[in-house]
Amino acid sequence: MKILTSKTTPTFKLGGELEVNRLGYGCMRLTGPGVWGDALDRDLAMGVLVSAVVNGVNFIDTADSYGPHTNEVLVHDALKDYYDNIVIATKGGFERSGPSRWEINGDPEYIANCIEGSLQRLGKKQIQLWQLHRVDPNIPVEETLAPVAEAVKAGKIKFVGLSEVDIDIIERAQKIVPIVSVQNHYNLNERTWEHVIDYTSQNAMAFIPWFPLAAGPDKMKEKLEKIAIAHSATIAQIALAWLLKRSPNIILISGTSSPSHLLENIDAAQLQLTDEEFENLSK
Repeated sequence: MKILTSKTTPTFKLGGELEVNRLGYGCMRLTGPGVWGDALDRDLAMGVLVSAVVNGVNFIDTADSYGPHTNEVLVHDALKDYYDNIVIATKGGFERSGPSRWEINGDPEYIANCIEGSLQRLGKKQIQLWQLHRVDPNIPVEETLAPVAEAVKAGKIKFVGLSEVDIDIIERAQKIVPIVSVQNHYNLNERTWEHVIDYTSQNAMAFIPWFPLAAGPDKMKEKLEKIAIAHSATIAQIALAWLLKRSPNIILISGTSSPSHLLENIDAAQLQLTDEEFENLSK
């Protein structure tokens, strides 16, 4: 299959309104082991968040389940003075009972409480992008999204996104509330959702790949290294540049707790792979 691409553009407008740089930041790494508890070094974590924004990142992705709840507070404490110039996205729909333990809960009452909790922890009157973290297989998505639609009407949420969904769920959800983004697992090695990228692009929705830096098995190492050398870049930067070239609606949320890795990731936005390099990596 030939993947259609276009020249990498630096920004994308969420919902046609909120313009964000396509190299964003994902906050999951700023928690304890198993995404449980607060960051082990909270001052360092706050510094990473501020450094991201100072260096041009204006899309920050968090979730109520990171910690749980500690990550949203961390984002508030680090970035509240920057709120006027950045977009904060959060997610709800998971319960946590321990490290590395995730339980889906799409009960409407639980979702309504998730929204209120995120507003309080983030210190916001409106969440710019609220995303359903997972669709509960035991509850119709229409029921799960009912309180989300009400929150949009009340001005508590501006835009709504989904995570780990196929086109049929997106279209069902669209009948309840407008959907502006989809966050699915996607990277050079994991490309199950190619058709969803194309669908979202055609419908002016953002596609936000999670685990974007899982660059692939050893068989790709030689290809990546050769292209990285040609661009005086790292393998990770080439993997990110490939994603940015894949489709103009992709927003990256690569996360790290390392200040140096953060700057390395941000610099990837400046790389322009040739069509030949892109196709070579895509095989």
